Amino acid sequence: MKKYINMVCFLTFIFLIIQCQKKEGKSEESILRGITTILVDETLTPIINDQVEIFESRYEAKITVESKSEGEVIQALTMDSSRIAILSRKLNIEELNVFKIRKLIPKMTPFAKDGIALIVNINNKDSLIALEQVVAFMQGKNQSSYKGLVFDNPNSSTSRYFCELAGIKSLPKNNVFSFKTNDEVIRYVSQNDGMIGIVGLNYIFQPTVPMGTYLAGVRVLNVKNDKDNQYYSPTQNNIAEGKYPLARDLYIVNCQGFSGLGMGFASFVAGETGQRIILKSGLVPVRIPSRKILIRKQINNDKK
Repeated sequence: MKKYINMVCFLTFIFLIIQCQKKEGKSEESILRGITTILVDETLTPIINDQVEIFESRYEAKITVESKSEGEVIQALTMDSSRIAILSRKLNIEELNVFKIRKLIPKMTPFAKDGIALIVNINNKDSLIALEQVVAFMQGKNQSSYKGLVFDNPNSSTSRYFCELAGIKSLPKNNVFSFKTNDEVIRYVSQNDGMIGIVGLNYIFQPTVPMGTYLAGVRVLNVKNDKDNQYYSPTQNNIAEGKYPLARDLYIVNCQGFSGLGMGFASFVAGETGQRIILKSGLVPVRIPSRKILIRKQINNDKK
């Protein structure tokens, strides 16, 4: 009997130690300190890498960025294998219900606007395209001179976006191709004439050093806006004014359920410094960072 009581006491002691360690581990993470992982829609990786780099330089935080397709990011969130994500859309009702069952309310913070760029080989003389042409490709009704469409990933946000435009559930098998990353799409289009590549605009504005050579071999198309029948390029100004038809809102989705790095990082990106980083990247911040103007009463001319 005594051995049994001792064993129970020992197991209880071990259990209490484990629970204390869990609480201590959780308390080590705050809004500005700790270690976490953020899942990022692959089309948005460059701008998030910039944000993480500055955030880590200012605070005692270590954030691992994992780039995945939109479908994989959503799956990881709903399966509870990750709690922080960067997406180009809000969670839908079905996805929100998953968190409702867990008694969690995801915090979705808008932080920027970007666009989807349509690219062709530099040898292509035409720089204009109507959205109906791309939709016709998706519906198998292509009547243009282009050979096909090239997406980054069948589960990506760009694929989902155009499938919704075309009213279809998945990418068609004929004349529509997909790789794994935006870089692969840019590389392929630069080496093959007659194809339309569909990539996140962030990869055009912030290419990696190796991709600079391939970007020189592609042309970004101007897309027709059906509201005024004018063609617009995906510039920062055109996106901000709502003229470019393939613009989209970007969100930080935080499902942590406590005041952790998810909250701190979202506040940073949506704050003054984070918005300034977005502005310099070529994307459109949700709020324009303030500018300080110094007025001098006297100008000193040091030149003689």
